[in-house]
Amino acid sequence: MKKTVQSPGSATVINAISTGFGSAFAIGLYVTAEVELRSNKIKCTSDKAVNTLLMDLCVEKVLDRLNVKTGVRVKTFSTLPLASGLSSSSATSNAVVMATYNAIKEEFSLKECLTDIELLNIGIDASLEAGVTITGAFDDASASYFGGLTITDNMKRNIIHHKILEKQNILIYMPDKKSLTSQSDVNRMKLLSPWVKIAYKEALKGNIFNALTLNGLLYCAALGFDPNIALDALDSGAIASGLSGTGPSFVAVVDEDSCHKVKEAWYSYPGDIIQTQVDNRGTKVI
Repeated sequence: MKKTVQSPGSATVINAISTGFGSAFAIGLYVTAEVELRSNKIKCTSDKAVNTLLMDLCVEKVLDRLNVKTGVRVKTFSTLPLASGLSSSSATSNAVVMATYNAIKEEFSLKECLTDIELLNIGIDASLEAGVTITGAFDDASASYFGGLTITDNMKRNIIHHKILEKQNILIYMPDKKSLTSQSDVNRMKLLSPWVKIAYKEALKGNIFNALTLNGLLYCAALGFDPNIALDALDSGAIASGLSGTGPSFVAVVDEDSCHKVKEAWYSYPGDIIQTQVDNRGTKVI
């Protein structure tokens, strides 16, 4: 029995680390998980050089939850840059959990059905245990799972608001370095909480792109990233721009007129530029 699931990454609107409340939207860069049941042990591999602990834990937790004993082979493929602030860990956990669950459910003709929220939480539990997240990244994970935009209470794992977004062009600037969320300075980020709360209130009002920009500039200050990257994008006509997650990637929301101008501005910085769009489909069996 073989199942393949594709799960998108996400871009940050509100980073939840300082307040526990967050927001993100899914983007068209993906982790794809191929899961095949077999008679011996769990074996996880990837096309990227990654630690497979998160994938192993995702499989183990699905098996435990369903009370099934079987061997599982997992192979992941990714168009998402790793350790970039674009939710590669959330996309990986969502893809592996959903693919493993669907393969087991079909192979063993299980009557018990797990809900989307249950599957989402299995992946978050695995991410916390693997140490790849600070808050559980419920904002990132829920946006990746359901697609579109989510606004969340990360501590309670509650989706406050979910909506489909208009198809927007998204530019991502990727500097020549990685940044692991688990190694970020939490105390410095918590100093931002009064101002991040302002950005969060803007998001709740529907001013998503103002919230994204304000949040991104605030976290640049706390984490030592160059805010001029976002400001150059705004000066070139971007609708919004800011640091995504705990970096190092920057995201810009652009229209057709400003897309080329923002690219030109970002070419002056060392690194890569990726063009994609909002993803409204979320995590799906393919």
